[in-house]
Amino acid sequence: MPIRIEDGWARDVDICPSPHCNARPPAESISLLVIHNISLPPGQFGGGFVQAFFRGALDPLEHPYFATIAALRVSAHFLIERNGKVTQFVSCLDRAWHAGASLYAGRTDCNDFSIGVELEGTDTQPYAEAQYSSLLELTQALRSAYPAITPYRITGHEFIAPGRKTDPGPAFEWRRFLGDLVNQTGGGAA
Repeated sequence: MPIRIEDGWARDVDICPSPHCNARPPAESISLLVIHNISLPPGQFGGGFVQAFFRGALDPLEHPYFATIAALRVSAHFLIERNGKVTQFVSCLDRAWHAGASLYAGRTDCNDFSIGVELEGTDTQPYAEAQYSSLLELTQALRSAYPAITPYRITGHEFIAPGRKTDPGPAFEWRRFLGDLVNQTGGGAA
């Protein structure tokens, strides 16, 4: 799934454009990958509710929880579902609204310089094998397009918004994912 440098869209993934994005600051380079999790309703998978949420089309009457979030304007660049299916919502060249108030390596506003990837899941439920496989493939494509994303510049939402966010949580196998990434790519610069 290579990323087209000219427009920031991945090939061979579903495209579901979100209005919840804007331009990155001028001359800003992409140098961080942030991994998240999401499930709608909480703890449930499938149903297309995440896609509707990121498009601003979540029906607040569909589920009681949806009434509490339907008005929020959030998105991510990518979603990886339990079966490994990848959907892109925002061009990598634009700011998806995924990180919120955040801090990484002394810099605030991580949306300015990051790519956000949501895994369909919860903090405590193991992620699916297909998700790790798709995340690895997507990460390799992103690193190829944006070389400043090194293994040292891949983090979780919980680490850039501590006390406010907890995802991808203890269920995410960081050692496994980063080990597979380094083994398949031969490492990377710091």
